[in-house]
Amino acid sequence: MQVPEKPDPLVIKWARPFWDGTREEKLLIQKCSDCQKNIFYPRMVCPYCFSDNLEWVEASGKGTIYSFTVVEANAASPFVPDMPFVIAVIILEEGVRMLSNIVDCDIDALQCDQAVEVTFVRKNNEFTLPLFKPVPAT
Repeated sequence: MQVPEKPDPLVIKWARPFWDGTREEKLLIQKCSDCQKNIFYPRMVCPYCFSDNLEWVEASGKGTIYSFTVVEANAASPFVPDMPFVIAVIILEEGVRMLSNIVDCDIDALQCDQAVEVTFVRKNNEFTLPLFKPVPAT
């Protein structure tokens, strides 16, 4: 069976700076210049105060695992060769939540509240994906 190629992200115009940032290995989130709240996923207006006075700021790339699941079985798709893989909700230090994958990890050792940091994986010339890996214990 030939495995289809993984799809590229669908990019809406107001999210383009996020993807441009990942290509430069920067994790960008939005910040409302009026209420000062951090925002992720990219939006056209602040979900807190409805201002359109938004700016892009670089996040630390550090966070913790809020929740995760391990995908061990999947219908035929481009992601079958990656199984098992981890999908997680990450709470960044900046307070926003981001859905991503956890990579370079011992799946059996993962736990909620575990520290993680961003790592960037180039998919092609247009897209670099922000994934997360556990922070080594010190």
